[in-house]
Amino acid sequence: MKRLISRTAMGLAVAALAVGGLATTAQAAPAAANSGDPALTDVYVWATNVNLRQQPTTDSPRLAVRSQWWADAVCQTQGQTVRDPAVGTNNWWTAVQEFAGSDIAWVNNLYIRGGVKIAGVPDC
Repeated sequence: MKRLISRTAMGLAVAALAVGGLATTAQAAPAAANSGDPALTDVYVWATNVNLRQQPTTDSPRLAVRSQWWADAVCQTQGQTVRDPAVGTNNWWTAVQEFAGSDIAWVNNLYIRGGVKIAGVPDC
C-alpha cells in the first residue's frame, strides 16, 4: 500500500512539474498578434516601457507607454535619430495603431522586431 501511495505521489509531482513547465513556456512567448485591421502589417514592440509619440521625434508629446505589445503598422518614415546604448541607433519610425480605427502613434524602429526598416510596412 505504501508503495502504491509513493508511486501515486511521484506521478502527481511529475505531472505538476510538467504543467508548471508548460505554463512557464507559454508566458515567455509573446502574446498573439492583435485582431486589428487585416490590411495592415502586425508588428511586435519587443521592449518594455516604450514611448508612443505624437510625431517621429523624442521631442514630441508622449501619447502612451507600452511593453511587449502587438500593433498595426500604418507606415514608416525617417525622423529623429534615436541612440540607445543597449540597442543601437535608428532614425526610422513606424506609425502604429492599437486597434483598427484608433489614433496613430509613432514608435522608433529600434524597439520593433524586424530591424532598421520593417519589412512589409510601407513608407509614409
